[in-house]
Amino acid sequence: MYIAKIVGMVVSTSKDENLVGKKILIVQPVNTKYEPSGNTEVAVDCVGAGAGEYVLVTTGSSARNVFENSKSPIDRAIVAIIDNIEVCP
Repeated sequence: MYIAKIVGMVVSTSKDENLVGKKILIVQPVNTKYEPSGNTEVAVDCVGAGAGEYVLVTTGSSARNVFENSKSPIDRAIVAIIDNIEVCP
């Protein structure tokens, strides 16, 4: 899992049937200081996240299992909206 910021969305009228009805967002991975870290990626939202919010993203089979369909073409899923990050010294 990693922290990311929602920086955009993807609109697609033609897609795999397992993605129908799912919101697809563009996320920018960030570090614990909210600084960009790495390349932007596409993730499927399951928590109602929106533009500018910081979220927790899971990857791989864990992302597919969020939607209870192991055959979904999902490799990244947004599983939480982050309210605050506290890093202990």
